[in-house]
Amino acid sequence: MLDRYAVKVIRWPLKTLAALPDKLGISANQVTLTGFLIGLLALPSLMLQEYYWALTFIVINRIFDGLDGAIARRQGITDCGGFLDITLDFLFYSMVPFGFVLADPSANAVAGAFLIFSFIGTGSSFLSFAIMAGKRNIESPIYKQKSLYYIGGLTEGTETIACFVLFCLFPQYFAVIAWVYGTLCWITTATRIWAGYHTLKDTPEIEVN
Repeated sequence: MLDRYAVKVIRWPLKTLAALPDKLGISANQVTLTGFLIGLLALPSLMLQEYYWALTFIVINRIFDGLDGAIARRQGITDCGGFLDITLDFLFYSMVPFGFVLADPSANAVAGAFLIFSFIGTGSSFLSFAIMAGKRNIESPIYKQKSLYYIGGLTEGTETIACFVLFCLFPQYFAVIAWVYGTLCWITTATRIWAGYHTLKDTPEIEVN
């Protein structure tokens, strides 16, 4: 959906910003870990209902998430870096709705659980296809610079960030937004399973001698 357009907008600023840490010898993995640790501060902020502080930490985390990729493209993309990045991303994504559940369990618990449940679907379909695509040397036509195959859908990174921003700006509507976005996530999961299955079915397996 929006990721392919967002990448074009943020590519130049991130590429420019990446020059300094690269010059200082800061690795992409160090930026990934730093961004994740800063993002973790969103959890106590949400629990204390300090939503603007939570939004600040979420935005910083996402900036670091883009910056680590820009640095990696300068220093060389690695499998261990891609693994670290995607693992911490999924942990961060599930942490945000959990923070809203802690903030107001009576109002947010069921909707928050549904959203985290939906993230399991998008995450598992994404990673499962990436593994199989890697085995068969299937390259993404859009995200060729990524270490993993990025299969698309209605709810990708840009849409998820926008959802988190709405959560923080309108916390009283968390449940409504979560139900709507969770439903879109399940549509994404269904289309990924369908598209992924037929892509793998129609792609010959690589024989290992």
